[in-house]
Amino acid sequence: MAEQVDVLSISDQVEVPVALWYGIAFLTMAGCLGIYRELIVLWGTWTGDPLRSIGLLIPPASIVLTLRVWRQHHWELRGTWWGLLVIGASYAASLLRQYSELQVVAGRMMISLLPLSLPVYLYGSGIVLLFAGTRVWRRAWFPVGLLLLSQPVPFISNGLIDLPLQNVAARVARSFATAIGLVPTTPQLRLMFSPDYGMFIAPGCDGIRGAVTMGYVALVLGYLKQVSIYRWAAYVLGAVLLGYLFNFVRLCILVVYYRVSLGHPLFEGVAKQADYAIGSCLFLVATLLLLWLARRKPSDPTPGPIPMESTHVSQRMQGTYIKCAAFAVALVAVLFLPYSALRYSRQTAPTPESLAARMPKQVGAFTLTRTWYEQESGVIVDEAGAYSAPGSDELVLGVWVAALAHFHDAQQCWFARGLQPDILTKKDFVIPGEESVPLDTGFYDDGVTDSIVINGACTPSSCAQFQQVVQGKHVGILFLKPQSDGLSATGAHPVSIMLRIDRLHSSLSRAVTYGELSDEARSFLAGLDMKALSRAFQ
Repeated sequence: MAEQVDVLSISDQVEVPVALWYGIAFLTMAGCLGIYRELIVLWGTWTGDPLRSIGLLIPPASIVLTLRVWRQHHWELRGTWWGLLVIGASYAASLLRQYSELQVVAGRMMISLLPLSLPVYLYGSGIVLLFAGTRVWRRAWFPVGLLLLSQPVPFISNGLIDLPLQNVAARVARSFATAIGLVPTTPQLRLMFSPDYGMFIAPGCDGIRGAVTMGYVALVLGYLKQVSIYRWAAYVLGAVLLGYLFNFVRLCILVVYYRVSLGHPLFEGVAKQADYAIGSCLFLVATLLLLWLARRKPSDPTPGPIPMESTHVSQRMQGTYIKCAAFAVALVAVLFLPYSALRYSRQTAPTPESLAARMPKQVGAFTLTRTWYEQESGVIVDEAGAYSAPGSDELVLGVWVAALAHFHDAQQCWFARGLQPDILTKKDFVIPGEESVPLDTGFYDDGVTDSIVINGACTPSSCAQFQQVVQGKHVGILFLKPQSDGLSATGAHPVSIMLRIDRLHSSLSRAVTYGELSDEARSFLAGLDMKALSRAFQ
């Protein structure tokens, strides 16, 4: 005989006090204070990084889709005490990330063992388990799993995907410009065809933002339509490729617009708006095309309300009240721990003036003439200074001042511009306090400018080439103490330092130019105490 399952009537559900739902909602929001560190970093990432701004929509989408599943289960309150343990694990993971950063290093790749979104996912899972129960948690695997994508584009993709695509985008834009008779003549125009208009065609225009957005749209769409795993994967892959394809179309259209608008002030004045209009129209067309393809397969019927075993409503509410009380007690205990949200005081971020003051004013015969900085997601990541000396080219000294978990390889910046090094090697330089230090050295000749780029990583006690610091034995685990709140006053973490010298291309042979630039760099580094510079930027 088939097992008889009773379904709670609507009248049974009405007996659950509204105050209980308000209490659950309030505790859920208050409990986010236990993972405040991750939420602060994620908010800064979403609002300051255009590439990762799509992450701002992921938590709301996760919440809405999870509530959709819970509604299909008649809002059943079959929570388990295991949820409280999972919430505690999320708080512990957040606290651990404050004190340490574990990275798996493989070559030049660095993968975090404690990703930023892990505490957020554990917290969401714990809330569902504590109040809704295991059945809802299992059926809401996708909405809850979306929280793992709160950081929508992992930083490891910068080297594996973003930089190669920037290289391709730069080459495509320049090749198309040349094909229509528009040949850039200066390094600035090679990177930005119309900087005076406000319309930029830079290496960063690689289409990854559109591709990521299209990929996430397809990911959620496939879940809602309950398609097979193979069709789902095809949706996501096709959407990402469509985003990249339309970006190349956009680049070519922008080049054509630039070519046509030259000498026409009316078009020049609205070039920035034209850039937005072209990109928006192409993105809309790509989205509509994706939706049209998805509509070709009918959606599976939306599952109806799932029967729930009948138990005494008052007993279930009583158990939920006890869980709410236990959660509240645990939350209060967590909030009164040292370094909790109640005691959180964000360190003052370094100002441009304070960073400029850390640059050496004199390096041998070279004098600091000006300083500047670069920002990423609203945070200063690079401090640079120009140095000059009689009879020498201007030299640029750069120091990477971002969080410790980010190493900066200056050679990758040139690769992102679509430039391959004519020479890329390890070269020994003598610096104060060291007999000889090997540093990564690249020489670039684009036909307009000859450049030498030298970079390494230093601590207050030693310096080495970038690859040695990051790679080690090619595979291993790197234990770091992150500094997400700015520069610390003490410590001995590696600081990435870069030296660049540019010279207009001449009739001299590549070997002669490379030798002269190397001699200038050698003369500058002989007076630069790189270990002291690292100490200044700890």
